[in-house]
Amino acid sequence: MHYLRKPGWAIPEREATPEAVFMRRRTFLAGSLGAIAGGLLGLRGPVQAAEPEDPTRDLYPAPRNPAFTLDRPLTDENVAASYNNFYEFGPMKTVAWLAQRLKIRPWQVRVEGLVRKPKTFDIDELIRAMPLEERLYRFRCVEAWAMAVPWTGFPFAALVKKVEPLSDARYVKFTTFLDRTVALGQLRFWYPWPYVEGLTMAEAMNELTLLVTGVYGHPLPKQHGAPLRLIVPWKYGFKSIKSIVAIEFTRERPKTFWETLVPHEYGFWANVNPAFAHPRWSQAEERMLGTDEVRPTLIFNGYGEWVAGLYPDLNDRRYFM
Repeated sequence: MHYLRKPGWAIPEREATPEAVFMRRRTFLAGSLGAIAGGLLGLRGPVQAAEPEDPTRDLYPAPRNPAFTLDRPLTDENVAASYNNFYEFGPMKTVAWLAQRLKIRPWQVRVEGLVRKPKTFDIDELIRAMPLEERLYRFRCVEAWAMAVPWTGFPFAALVKKVEPLSDARYVKFTTFLDRTVALGQLRFWYPWPYVEGLTMAEAMNELTLLVTGVYGHPLPKQHGAPLRLIVPWKYGFKSIKSIVAIEFTRERPKTFWETLVPHEYGFWANVNPAFAHPRWSQAEERMLGTDEVRPTLIFNGYGEWVAGLYPDLNDRRYFM
């Protein structure tokens, strides 16, 4: 679980706001949360309902890339679809039904910043323009659980060719949606919404880095981050940002969501390494969802041959938090 520690300089809100105003605001927030929660209760039915037929459904299943194989069985699809981190909809793992409020058509993705050809893509235009393929990847959460998943998507490098980054672009910043009318978790005003993640250009251009549009042979469900998410399989799962609306090429390193909240526990790099424990638990082992099999954690989640050269000092803790 993630825990937010408020900084020592933060004064109690009761000292900053007159009590009558503070209580009126609490009443307003409680009413708003109640209204939204009431609407959400009606979604306790089928998790996949309410969205029209995906316009790109005919593209799935995509051809499987044989270069990416697994050392373990695939996680059952129902298990993967029902155990999710998606803080926009709340901190619990059972957020799949809440995520169905997200409207994923129409959807646009802005690609901007230090590029020669900035463009705002319609999601269906983008998906159809890209070379979709299926890859079998290990997925490792910082909370020490793991999955094995057949993602469908396209290499980030394919998008790079379309927008032509400038030579001084050193990082890529990813931003998810912000809509408090559908995402209950975004009413938690102490979080730095919207969710932001980032990679170095070298990481973004790595062969493993995938922009994902589907899973298990069909378009991506909402709880998995539809219609577009990132997968960087050698890093802990919180780096794989969901429901992307903006991709920006920058000179300065972006400050990411969890790094902003708890920098001593969740840093920018977040590469998987069993030798470096989380401050509150070991990373030496992982539990497979669906079977509860306990396996030893692999450095870089088993993808060292692709990515170890990106990091000059494997004894430097900052690369592994």
